[in-house]
Amino acid sequence: MSHDEAAPSVADQVVARLGEWGVERVYGYAGDGNNPLLGALRRAGSPEFVRARHEESAAFMAVGEAKFGGRAGVVTSTQGPGAVHLLNGLYDAKLDSVPVVALVGQQHTTVLGSDYQQEIDLQTLFADVAARFVQTVAAPEQLPMVLDRAFRAALTHRQPAVVILPHDVQQAPAAELGQAHGEVVTAPRWSEGRLLPREEDLDAALAVLETGERIAILAGRGAAHAGDAVIELAEALDAGVATSLLGKPYIDEAHPLVTGTMGHLGTTASARLLQGCDTLLIIGSNDPWTEYYPPPGAARAVQIDVDPSVIGNRYPVEAGLAGDAAATIRSLLERLGPHRRGRPAWREEVESAVRDWHDISRLRAELPGEPLGPELVVRGLGERLDVDWRLAVDVGSAVYHYVRQMRLPPGHSAHLSSTLASMGCGAPYGIAAKELDPGRPVAVLAGDGAMQMLGNTDLVTVAERWRRWRDPRFLVLVLHNRDLSEVSWEQREMETEPRFPASQDVPPFDFAGYAELLGLRGIRVSGPEGVAAALDEALAADRPVVVEARTDADAPLLPPLPHGREQLDAMRTGLAAEGASGRHARELLTAYARIEEDRQ
Repeated sequence: MSHDEAAPSVADQVVARLGEWGVERVYGYAGDGNNPLLGALRRAGSPEFVRARHEESAAFMAVGEAKFGGRAGVVTSTQGPGAVHLLNGLYDAKLDSVPVVALVGQQHTTVLGSDYQQEIDLQTLFADVAARFVQTVAAPEQLPMVLDRAFRAALTHRQPAVVILPHDVQQAPAAELGQAHGEVVTAPRWSEGRLLPREEDLDAALAVLETGERIAILAGRGAAHAGDAVIELAEALDAGVATSLLGKPYIDEAHPLVTGTMGHLGTTASARLLQGCDTLLIIGSNDPWTEYYPPPGAARAVQIDVDPSVIGNRYPVEAGLAGDAAATIRSLLERLGPHRRGRPAWREEVESAVRDWHDISRLRAELPGEPLGPELVVRGLGERLDVDWRLAVDVGSAVYHYVRQMRLPPGHSAHLSSTLASMGCGAPYGIAAKELDPGRPVAVLAGDGAMQMLGNTDLVTVAERWRRWRDPRFLVLVLHNRDLSEVSWEQREMETEPRFPASQDVPPFDFAGYAELLGLRGIRVSGPEGVAAALDEALAADRPVVVEARTDADAPLLPPLPHGREQLDAMRTGLAAEGASGRHARELLTAYARIEEDRQ
């Protein structure tokens, strides 16, 4: 009897259970530790196995599936080095609070503890990143229960969960469970209710909000399904709305009260809003940029979050509302009723700050670069992406330009590694977005450093899979400036030191030519006059495209004023130490600061 005709194994049971959990694809890389599982995937034909070129990329793809799809992403690896490679993506899931289930192979149970080849204590390895659930399956009878609990833990806590599968257990016959002592029968089911705050907490929150004269709202990823409600509440309170980096895609940035993203990489309008308010309402955000919040004691605060453990985590609040954002906001709006009153002076101040920021953003994009300003090309991409496009943003200076030059239409889907801020996430996220819905176009925004870290390898995966996609449009915009520019500016700003070329130089690479070698399209643009044509050609292409934009490494990454004034002096000191090589950057920094200072 062939293996395909044999009685189901534990690996077959894993695959069947994944199907019951609605899993459509498993990202991963092969190895002897997960070979039984991969064989079971082959025999079943579903879920689909999506092969990355590296386990770290596979883990990022699973995170991308969770972020773009609103479901648990699933990744698999072998033991030893394969397991270690998963950690970065799993920490991304942990810190940005998204559900991922990792199925990790392990050596035979009979050799554990012998320092066997590729033997690592996986329970210890994953103890922190999967603190909510990590478990080794020691017997076939244990498998359904462990897998079900892993999915429920991941979905409930929005965290990674890890299931460790020893090789011999995967190969063992699946158990038939009944009511014997020591057998636990579970179901592949999970549901969530609607959490609403207590009446007395709503009353306490309303008492704070109704007395506020200058109200600011900070909306995070927890407002993902409450964007319209946030705007309605802002209108009722004449409040400005800033977002966290994770909250940016969910709030209509065309609205005159929306100031954009807060923090070090944020907008001047958000900085002015949060520094000028006397009342702060935090909705679904745990953003760590605490120096950009109002000074402690300067504002009374209310916080809404589905997770009570984060209420008061970043700012001292007077009222905490444990509840779903949309439902809680609706409850507040019902109570506001006739008590709503106008705050015209504050509203005009907020709207003026937003108009000023839009001017600052435009003028900075128009500053000449050598050979091309990165903000101009990113702004051009943003102007061309309609709501159907999904956007994945890699970490580095690209995030600054995304925040400051791309105002997303309502309903736009965009994601990045925010709290972990891990380079290399962009292309894997983009691939996951495409696998989730092959009929929707995807754009990836990345720097050359991130592309050389993981992105170039992930283009091999794109080249392998794109012909299966109903819509072949997959645009990768590479900001090619031959510098790890975010860290270069951090050296100047935080260390008051000059750029260190040995650590910051990015080796030259022909990204467009590499794309052509892979059977994709490659387009080069090295001046402002070519931006529009290059982007229009790329967005209409019949296959994935890499647009290589030769951008200016000296484009400043200046924190918003007033916070940025101290950093501005530090940057000037660091640039002065660079001598003649820092001249162009000093000139651009002066121009950036002047544009902003003229509107203070």
